[in-house]
Order: sequence, then structure tokens, then C-alpha cells
Amino acid sequence: MKLSLRLGIALGAVFLVAVPFTALLSLVDSKWGPLRHLDDDSTRSLNTYVLDHRALIDPLKATSYIFHAWVFRTVVLALAVWLFIRGARRLALWAVVTLTAAGLLGFLLKVAVDRPRPELPTPIAHFPGGSFPSGHAMTAAMGTVTIVLIVLPVLPRAGRVVAWVLAILISFASGICRVALGVHYVSDVVAGWILGVAVVMATAAAFEAWRRDEGRTPVHAATEGLEPEAAPQISALGDPEDAPHRT
Repeated sequence: MKLSLRLGIALGAVFLVAVPFTALLSLVDSKWGPLRHLDDDSTRSLNTYVLDHRALIDPLKATSYIFHAWVFRTVVLALAVWLFIRGARRLALWAVVTLTAAGLLGFLLKVAVDRPRPELPTPIAHFPGGSFPSGHAMTAAMGTVTIVLIVLPVLPRAGRVVAWVLAILISFASGICRVALGVHYVSDVVAGWILGVAVVMATAAAFEAWRRDEGRTPVHAATEGLEPEAAPQISALGDPEDAPHRT
């Protein structure tokens, strides 16, 4: 498949991801009745369930802190520093740009939408700031997908499947615990997941265009990783001098 076609498909995928987010944003901003009822009912029901099973509260709070947005930001930034030291500077730059873009976009949307957090009779947790989109959910999706796309080249086939499954499970846990604690609506979390994936897809498409400019072989990022030829630099056990090209 020609690279131009692959880039077109990638950009089309970004568009398809952006459309549901834009639609969800519009519904939230217009306070559409059915969505408000869904959000209120689901948040109250899950919050009530947790209050009825108080043994869940501490694990949920622990999950919220373990998968905090700053945890993913720290991990991605540390990985970028590691890549830069190892010589995979393009991947390092891509990770930092993706991290920065997601953070800025999430912050601006929270300020612009300014959606209040859920008001519950017996709140379990309290967090400041706007509710839409969920920063935890967005950063978890962005962080896990970014990490997976970087490390895929050094994983065996089975390991790649496991990596994607873990990314999905971690993102899901990070988002759903926010609803269970009563600090986000379901639509906040779904919007966060969509936005996090959309940012990574957009920067990954730009990265592939960058590869094209240097005549690199086209890749299927979801199965091969963003830059397979950087495997020696990505691997902690590999010798970066063994890489066929400096990146």
C-alpha cells in the first residue's frame, strides 16, 4: 500500500474519532436532556452501589491515584528522556509533543466547557476543576497508547497483543473509577478516552509523514510500532549502535 494512501487512511481515522468527540461535546454543551439523564442516572447508580459496598472505596481511590494523570505524564516523559539518551530522538520528540498537545487540549476544553462536577447526596471524593473531559481518562488513553506504539518493535507477537489488552484495561479502569467515585459523568470519561486516542492518532500520522520525507519504509503502527528500525535504541538490552539508522 502506498504511503500516501496509508497517510490518508490514518487521517481519515483521526477524523472518524474526532467526529464522535465533537458530537459529544455539542450534546454536553447544549445540555441535551437524554444525555443529562443518562449521566445523572449512571453516576448516581454507580455511586450508590459503591456506598453500599464500602470495601470498594479504598481500592477505587487507590486506582485513581495509581492511574493519575501525572503518573502517565511522568512515565511518558521519562520514556522520552530514555529514548533521547539512547539516540531515538525523533521518537522522544514525538512522545513529548503528544504529551504536551494532550495536556493543553484537555486544559483548554475544561476551561471552555466549564462543566460542573456531579453533585451527589453523599459524595465519596472531591476534586477541583471542570468535569469535561476527564483528564484521568484522557491521559490514561494517551499515555498507554503512546507507550505501546513506542515499545511494540521490541515485543514478540504475543507480547504486542498483551500490550494492547493492558492499555485498554488500564484506560478503562482509570476512567470507570472516576465515575464510581462520583467525580465525573460517563460522558466525561468517554470524551476523555476519545480525545486521548485522537491526539495520539493525529501526532502518529504526522510522524509517519515525517518518515516519508526521509524515505523510510511505511509501517502499520498498530502492529509494528511507530518506528520499528529504532528497536535497538528502544530496547534496554540492545546496543543503540546496532541500529541501521540514527533516529
